[in-house]
Order: sequence, then C-alpha cells, then structure tokens
Amino acid sequence: MAHIVDQAAASEIRNTRVALGICLLAIAPQIFEFIWSIGTLVGWGSARSPTVLVTSHAAALLVGAPAALAGAFAGGTRPTISQDTLLALIYSYPLLAVAVLTTFMTIRSAQDYIGGIVLMALALFALWASNDLQGMNGFSFGAGTAPRMFGGLLVALAAGIALSGLLHDGPALAHYSWRGPLFVMTSILIFALAIRPLGLLISGLTSFLVAALGTHETRWRETIIVGVVLTLGCALLFPYVLGLPMPIVPRWLAQ
Repeated sequence: MAHIVDQAAASEIRNTRVALGICLLAIAPQIFEFIWSIGTLVGWGSARSPTVLVTSHAAALLVGAPAALAGAFAGGTRPTISQDTLLALIYSYPLLAVAVLTTFMTIRSAQDYIGGIVLMALALFALWASNDLQGMNGFSFGAGTAPRMFGGLLVALAAGIALSGLLHDGPALAHYSWRGPLFVMTSILIFALAIRPLGLLISGLTSFLVAALGTHETRWRETIIVGVVLTLGCALLFPYVLGLPMPIVPRWLAQ
C-alpha cells in the first residue's frame, strides 16, 4: 500500500514538472521578445520597451484574449484583435490548457508525450506567425497558404503523438542534445536575414548546409548535391510555379 502511495506521489511530482514546463513553453515567445526588447534600454534595436512589452502581453493574456473569446461566442461585429492577443489565443492558451490537463493525466511515455507537445507548440507558433499573410484566392496559393496548411497538419500529427504517450507504454525522456536544434535554428535565422539581400539561391543553399552541421553523421558530398538540387527546385517552385515574390539572385546582381 505504501509503495502504491509513493508511486502515485512520484507520478504527481513528474506531472507537475511537465505541466510547469509546458506553461513556460506557452509564454516562451513573450519571454524571448522581452529579452530582445532589453536592447532598447541602451539604444539598440527598434522593438518596444520592456515596460510597454510586459504591459501589452499581460493585458492580452488576462483581458484581451478572454474578451475576444467572449465576443466570438456572443457573435456580432468582430472587433480588431491585436497581434499580442492573437498570440495568446492561437499559441499560449492552447498550451496552457494542455498544461492544466497534464496534471490529471497518467503519462506512460514521457518521450512521446513531451515530443508531441513541443511539435504542437511549433505548429501553433507557425499558425500565429502566418495569420496576417494572404491565403487562398480561388486556386491561387497565397504566401500564408503553405504555412497554415502544414501548421494545421502538424498540430494534428503532434496531438496524435502526444496521445500515444498517454495510451501506450514507452521510453522515458531521453538525454537531449542541443546540437541539432541549435544549427537548425541558426540556419532559419540565416535564411530570414539573407533572403532579401542575397536571394534564394545563395541563402537557401547556405541555410541548408548550416542545418547539416546539426549532426556529425553528415556526408558532405551527398549533402552538397542534395542542397543544390533542393535550392534549384525551390528557385523554380516559389517564384515561377507559385508566383511568390522571392528574389533569386543577390540584389546587387539583379540591379
């Protein structure tokens, strides 16, 4: 009997830690933006000041998002919703709801459950980030069509992975390696910063090769060949097939 009680208490502690981790993940974009805004105190960057940022996000989480939900259920004229409120509605609130539910669940495979939640967070953030992009117009793809399509699909798949962590026994949370995520995120930042001045050919291939540094198993001859083929494919797909206004070559060369 004492063993069962101890086991239940340990499970409750683990669930509480997981729930707290999900809560932290739910406000991770706000925390990142707050850290970024600290640079305004020394005259660096053009972001909002930390005081304005904290006030705006707190108002969005505590007032703006509940008011928007109440207005949606009540019907009537749809009010203009700020990006901070949309972030709370699309990203933070779903993860906070998952965190609350986690405290009442039995996690049988921590690796599957937490991995599914992290994938869900990435998909929800992509849905928020693409909410102001143009969507479908008849059969014509807009800039926001693919992010929303893949984001919605990833939410469904991530929910299935998390559900399997509740229904089936599996491995505990394994040791986490930072090398892969570090180089993948670096490659995304490189692409975002280089796409306009350097064009798709250079920024696409460079970001692909940087992402390949995320594993020591990379075979560079095959990686370079695949990177060149994918970059050429993207250079044909996005500007010409989908009609997206993406520069192909560096700005100085195009001029």
